[in-house]
Amino acid sequence: MATRALAQQYGVRAWPVSQRDTLPLALWDAQSIAAATGGTASADFRASGVEMDSRDVREGDLFVALKGEAMDGHRFLDKAFANGAVAAIVDRPVDYPHVLVEDTSKALHDLGHAARERGSARRIAVTGSVGKTGVKEAIFSALDRASRGACHRSVRSYNNHVGVPLSLARMPARSGFGVFEIGMNHAGEIAPLADHVRPHVAVITTIAPAHIENLGSEEAIADEKAQIFSGLVDGGTAIIPADSPHSARLIEHARTFGAKTVTFGRSDSADVRLLDAIPSANGGSLVTVDMGDERLCYSIAEPGEHWIANSLCVMAAVRAAGGDLGSAGLALAEMGGLKGRGARHRIAAAPEGNALLIDESYNANPASMRATLRQLGQTPATRRVAVLGSMKELGDFSDRFHAQLSEPLNEAKIDFVILVGDEMSALVRELGKPGQASLGNIGGFAHCDGPTEAIAALQEYGVAGGDAILVKGSNSVGLGKLVSHFAGLEG
Repeated sequence: MATRALAQQYGVRAWPVSQRDTLPLALWDAQSIAAATGGTASADFRASGVEMDSRDVREGDLFVALKGEAMDGHRFLDKAFANGAVAAIVDRPVDYPHVLVEDTSKALHDLGHAARERGSARRIAVTGSVGKTGVKEAIFSALDRASRGACHRSVRSYNNHVGVPLSLARMPARSGFGVFEIGMNHAGEIAPLADHVRPHVAVITTIAPAHIENLGSEEAIADEKAQIFSGLVDGGTAIIPADSPHSARLIEHARTFGAKTVTFGRSDSADVRLLDAIPSANGGSLVTVDMGDERLCYSIAEPGEHWIANSLCVMAAVRAAGGDLGSAGLALAEMGGLKGRGARHRIAAAPEGNALLIDESYNANPASMRATLRQLGQTPATRRVAVLGSMKELGDFSDRFHAQLSEPLNEAKIDFVILVGDEMSALVRELGKPGQASLGNIGGFAHCDGPTEAIAALQEYGVAGGDAILVKGSNSVGLGKLVSHFAGLEG
């Protein structure tokens, strides 16, 4: 009996076939790499992944031997192949299967561009001063669910001049969607990355004084972030925060590049407008949104006002990309915190019970510090403790922004705060002023040089049952070490 007849007899639904199913299953083969890069293949092979760090190579990967000012990937070919690489992109003949090119960095860019052009994936690029990784992950979860696993994304924070082309090169030909994070530290970095991705949808989560040391003002930050719109395909959509004081500036940039604009937020003018947000039993929120022609009601697992705003951004982006809003709602209801960006751990406390440790150790700027301290203040707890690391790249604004953290600390009624890093000296001075409201137990606060001393300070203070402990700082401060120590993630 024919397969279709059997399927009908037993009530089995046939898997729908699309044009993408005719595209190759292998990520790359020798011929396609050579064609994309203009190189010469030494042998026939197929690769299931692309990697630039020999330590991260897995079985079946293509290793790209990049050359930098201080490091040459060709030195690590033995390590890469010992870890399972099937071939390498190199600029000199080697004894392993390879594709020989003139410049391996250019070859990676060429490979990314070829991956972008060979399929029909709808591409979404995400940038912003705060929340871009979380929003990127939420958009991915929504589109991946709706597309039966046909969504690709950049991993970790691969958002720079190497990470973006690498993330593109990893996108399978059969992908229906691709979600890419774009970051910057200096002016002039966003536009080339947006040109790599050539997104159909470009998202700005928010504008805040991150990297203000290098750009000088929030207006300059907004101007640089808006360069993500320069890479949009014809007819592309710009997703813009309506509640930002720089919203009009961003809209003007988007229209200069010929983009359609969709705004999100609480503002009456927002295209995706928050109608209501009610705290839910799991610590998240039940959100109602006006999309213009329809209203949605969905749950968010992640707590905090910032995640309510993030969810509006996600809904706007998913709709613009042609995704399913129902799947987006389910994804938001199920999302947990990311490592270093909101992950929550239950840790042992004395003499019994456990405490909540909130891991925000990967990044920090004035806006995200205020948002997470506000959320800590709303978190049910016997005591609230904050371990705060220095905020980097604030330049001449550093002392002012650090000292201003005294306000959200007091508003959140923090019982004890551990301040880590030299830049926190400004906040120490502010907290020590006469008349400053007491922060509570055992002197109120401690100032430490680094994570080792912070671990000792928290141990001395003592972790008790019912405590809620926030750990937040710029990644270079190293507070991930404190999280690993108390959450039992070491070793």
